Amino acid sequence: MICLFAFLFDSLLGDPHGKWHPVALIGTWIAWLERHLYDADVSPRMQYIAGMILSLLTLFLVYDITEALLALILYIDNVYIQYAVQGFILSFMICPRSLAQAGMEIYHYLLHHHIHLARTKVGWIVGRDTDQLDEREIVRATVETVAENTIDGIVSPLFFFAIGGIPLAVVYRAANTLDSMIAYKNERYLYFGRFAAHVDDVLNYIPARMSAIFFIIASVLLRHHWRNAWHMMRRDAVKHPSPNGGYAEATVAGALDIQLGGYNSYFGKTTFRAYMGDANQPLAPHHIRQTVHLMYAVTIMAVLLAAGCQW
Repeated sequence: MICLFAFLFDSLLGDPHGKWHPVALIGTWIAWLERHLYDADVSPRMQYIAGMILSLLTLFLVYDITEALLALILYIDNVYIQYAVQGFILSFMICPRSLAQAGMEIYHYLLHHHIHLARTKVGWIVGRDTDQLDEREIVRATVETVAENTIDGIVSPLFFFAIGGIPLAVVYRAANTLDSMIAYKNERYLYFGRFAAHVDDVLNYIPARMSAIFFIIASVLLRHHWRNAWHMMRRDAVKHPSPNGGYAEATVAGALDIQLGGYNSYFGKTTFRAYMGDANQPLAPHHIRQTVHLMYAVTIMAVLLAAGCQW
C-alpha cells in the first residue's frame, strides 16, 4: 500500500520543488556541514576523514529523523491514513514524473524546432555544456539522463525501501545527494568527497543491475529489441566511467538500436565517453519518448516488486 500510494502521489503531484523538500533540506544540511568541516590546507588524508565524517553524520541523522517521524505516524488511528502518509514521504524519494516531464518537454521543443529552448531545458538536467548542441546531441543527452536517473531516482530508493522500509530509502536518497554535491573529481572534492562517491557506488551496485534486467523486460513488453538490449548490456555496460551508470545506458541503447556516448564538453573542456550500442538508427526526438515509456515500465515493475517484498 505504501509503494502504491507513493507512485500515485508522484503521478498526480510530481516532485514539488522548494526549500522544504526533504532532499533540499538534506542538501542544506550537507552544505552547512561542509562549511564547517572542509579545510583546503590540511592533508589529503585529513580531507578524506572530514568528508567521511560529513557523510556518516548525514546518513545517521536522516535515518534517526525518519524513524522518529514514522513513530509519530503510528499514533494515527486509521491504518490506511498511516499508509497514505508514509506513501507521501516515500514519493519524495522517487521521481518518475519529473523525469518524464523533463524528457517530454525537450521532445516537444525538438518536434516544433525550438532548438534554443531544447538546449536550455536539457542544460537543467545534465552537467555538460549545452549551448552548442545540435538536435542529435540533445536527444543523446536526454536519453542518457533519463536512462541513468531511472537507477538512482526510482529503482534504488524502491530497492532500499523493499529491504529496510522508508528509513533506508531516505538514507539512500541522502547518500545520492551527497554524491551529487561533494563527489566531484576536482581540486576541492577529490579527497573530501571520495568517501561519499564510494558509498553511492556501493549502494547502487545491485539496483543498477536490476534496472538493466527491468529495461530488458520492458523492451519485451514494448516490443523493442530486447535481445540487442541484453547483448549491449553485457558488451558495453562496463565501459561507462561509473561502475553502475552503464547498465541503464547500454541496455537502453541496445533496446532502441541506437548509440549513446561520445564527446561531451564540461566548462569548455571536451572529454570522451565510450560509445554504448551500435548506431544502426540515427538519434531522433522519438527516442526520447520511447526512453520515457521504458522508464515508466521499469518504474511499475520496481513498484510492484518493492510492494511484493513488503507484503
